[in-house]
Amino acid sequence: MEETIFEALQQGDLAAVDAQLDSFLVQGTPDVQYAFAEGCVQLGFIAQADRVFEHLQYLFPEEAQLKIDRAQVQMELGDEDSALELLMDVRDDEPEYPQALLVLADFYQMQGLYEVAEQRLNDALELLPEEPLLHFAKAELLVEIGRFTEAARLYEELYAQQHDFAGVNLAARLAEVYRAGAAYETALDYYMKALEDDVTADLLFGSAYAAFQVEKYDTAILQLEDLKELDPDYFSAYLLLAQSYGMQEQNDKAYTAILEGIARDEYDKSLFLYAGKMALKNSLPQKAEEHLQQALALDPEYMEAALVLMSLYAQQERDEEVIALYEDLNRNDFDWTALYPFVAKAHVNLEQYKEAAAYYDEAYRDHAEDASFLEEYAYFLLEEGRRDDAKRVVAELIALDPSEDRYNDLQLSLD
Repeated sequence: MEETIFEALQQGDLAAVDAQLDSFLVQGTPDVQYAFAEGCVQLGFIAQADRVFEHLQYLFPEEAQLKIDRAQVQMELGDEDSALELLMDVRDDEPEYPQALLVLADFYQMQGLYEVAEQRLNDALELLPEEPLLHFAKAELLVEIGRFTEAARLYEELYAQQHDFAGVNLAARLAEVYRAGAAYETALDYYMKALEDDVTADLLFGSAYAAFQVEKYDTAILQLEDLKELDPDYFSAYLLLAQSYGMQEQNDKAYTAILEGIARDEYDKSLFLYAGKMALKNSLPQKAEEHLQQALALDPEYMEAALVLMSLYAQQERDEEVIALYEDLNRNDFDWTALYPFVAKAHVNLEQYKEAAAYYDEAYRDHAEDASFLEEYAYFLLEEGRRDDAKRVVAELIALDPSEDRYNDLQLSLD
């Protein structure tokens, strides 16, 4: 009987397990039944595991370990009230009590009750202050709630004793924690240590990201080129690689890298935006326009792409297209005042002064600290005969930069 039901379990034959389970609970020894329940949990036969633990609890109602084991199974089955009742029934003078606290902490953490979860872990640590599993569990909790410095300290203590814990590469975990806390230099060190043990796509990307943040662009490029060879479909690699080349002014390589990314993922608007920027740096304005239009096709409210494309039109003095682009965006309820200076200038160039005035006046509300805009606005106001408004704007210009001779000369001409 025992051999056949274990064989059915290993084969994943749920029907055969169910057919033999009643007889097994009558004929099997408790030790074998417990081992079978553990096997059920490992293979995901949760309901069957619960039946066995229920039977064993009937035989040994005061056994704390069985209460904990069954509580974990019942949580998997969604019977949280029964699980909590079992865990609360474990006495604080029993050796298994810290384990019950750990399971409770895990439960409360999954429910988002982080303060309660931390208190349960602290209670367990008071009883077993040197238990590595409790330190690891608390570190994991602290990461989840964003307390990265405290989590790193706990991981560091574990890492000093062993480099792996519960199947987790602690160097990799420390790298992730330091990266999340923006300690990129330290994160990079740990990424490199983790890569000595195991080279994975995520570790290569993480190390490249950390290297980029500390301006070690050569390192970032090396890691990302290796990542491309390991996993050409790791889409995030291409933008970061292009940006790394771009920071070194290797604009041709940056453009090539971003085009490779687009070939892999044609639905990432950020790739098209950066392609547009790199095309401009490589003196390819037509290509830039195409890339930026593709970015806006993916997201008609992509503000940065709209701004770069409108700036391109303005530089090329394509005034009708500046206005047409704004009107297209506006039809989609996209109203962004950063575009108003371009639209105002385009109307001036087209001698549509009434429309220009409306956009300049609206832009002024959000560009009062932009000296280049204020200077342009002041000259427009003068052309329109609005001397008092022009004086006010020039005074604001001088307040921004009292040493600029142009602004002082302009003020003298208005007096």
